[in-house]
Amino acid sequence: MARRIRGSLFTSLDGVMQAPGGPSEDPTGGFEHGGWLPQFFDEGVGEAIDRFFGTDYALLLGRRAYDIFAAYWPYVGGEATGIGEVFDKTGKDEGEVAAIEMGEAFTRADKFVMTRGQPDLSWSNSHRVDSMDALRAIKEGDGPDLLIQGSSTLYPQLLAEGLLDEVTVMTFPVVLGQGKRAFGDGTPARGLKVVDHKVTPTGIVIATYAPAGLVEQGWAGPQSNSARERARVEAIANGSW
Repeated sequence: MARRIRGSLFTSLDGVMQAPGGPSEDPTGGFEHGGWLPQFFDEGVGEAIDRFFGTDYALLLGRRAYDIFAAYWPYVGGEATGIGEVFDKTGKDEGEVAAIEMGEAFTRADKFVMTRGQPDLSWSNSHRVDSMDALRAIKEGDGPDLLIQGSSTLYPQLLAEGLLDEVTVMTFPVVLGQGKRAFGDGTPARGLKVVDHKVTPTGIVIATYAPAGLVEQGWAGPQSNSARERARVEAIANGSW
């Protein structure tokens, strides 16, 4: 059976997913709100993350997301070589231990990096993928599901190519006003269906969607053919509306 591509992303109410984890994560474009997620994090989000990474997986990342991961996760327990040595967890609190274990798991996992360049992929088990056709071949091969965490640039391309199987969107009660969006410019119009959803105690909406075909157009009520509507349509056409 072909492996699936499944995404998970943290987003604000206005759709921004840039730099949720820390101030220096991604300040590109003048983004000033890095680290906006921790104040809202609750048990429900932790459980959703655990479920998402709960079975064998490989990671699918854009180049910048890979750079963020590679500079953090191999070192989360202290200074290391960056090639996956196991850290001593003695004396660490529960959160630190969980982060160290995730760093170890990410290091063990295959990491497929979508890039047309030649970045440093020295983190263990990292592989360059230079096109959607190459990714399609990987998806159709044997192996665990490919999981996306972050990587805003991937979603428009995956939707356009019909390669995205599922995405879990965790929407936080915050408005940021600027920043990178998962479904920004260049995203094709597509319908989605909800396959799972919940609301956490602090109001974070966690919903999982699967693609559901093209967007159909129609009228929400009876179509108007009034003189005023005809004039409005004419104004739209000539640019004066």
